[in-house]
Amino acid sequence: MIKVVKIGGNVLNDETALKQFCQDFAALEGPKVLVHGGGALASDMQEKLGQKPVKIQGRRVTDEDTLRIVTMVYAGWCNKQLVSLLQKNGCNAIGLSGCDGNVITACKRPPLEIEGVSVDFGFVGDVTPESVNRPLLEALLAQGLVPVLSPINHDGEGLLLNTNADTVAASVAAALTAELWTCFEKDGVLRDVNDPSSVIPHITSADYTELKASGVIADGMVPKLENAFRALRQGATRVLILNAAAITQGTGTAVTL
Repeated sequence: MIKVVKIGGNVLNDETALKQFCQDFAALEGPKVLVHGGGALASDMQEKLGQKPVKIQGRRVTDEDTLRIVTMVYAGWCNKQLVSLLQKNGCNAIGLSGCDGNVITACKRPPLEIEGVSVDFGFVGDVTPESVNRPLLEALLAQGLVPVLSPINHDGEGLLLNTNADTVAASVAAALTAELWTCFEKDGVLRDVNDPSSVIPHITSADYTELKASGVIADGMVPKLENAFRALRQGATRVLILNAAAITQGTGTAVTL
């Protein structure tokens, strides 16, 4: 079974944690794909360059200047750092953005109505399982390569687009009929963000509706779970949200419909 592992959160900004994650990921048996974000690093770079990051419900608003920065951070530094660390651990990784090999295309997101207000996310792309070049990924996997996908995609008309990495991972997992493991610095979905031990072991779509309405689930966890359910509806075989340090154990929050 193919595993699509998404790494994000503050792990990418923690040298020690990132090195350990790459060692553990390299040790996972079977075909696998790594999808990464880099939001914390991108926000740090924006602030260093005098920009203020803007997010709405955990999703980054991407104007033209922001697009340049996230492309440099995601498709450049983050992607190549991961590839080099995986190579160090004997994992023959190949780093790609969506335009490389036309591996993922995206459609520019139209303005969305959020809480009664029209929001234009700018240069943000939406992807679906049909956007994913499944034959290319399968060919790479058959050659023993491990694709490492950044969340910078393209529309096929020369426009780069920033996509939420959880959305990319969900679409890739669905396209490959694979397991989806979403990794970050927590042990799973927490009932209390201030209590690391309050992991919710299992969440259904009904649970999610209640937890979101009560405010237990908010901010960046919203797109994680929305994409988890989307992945399951579209063909992923299993979804797990877990600590990057626990991928060799495979423990965390199981997500089911």
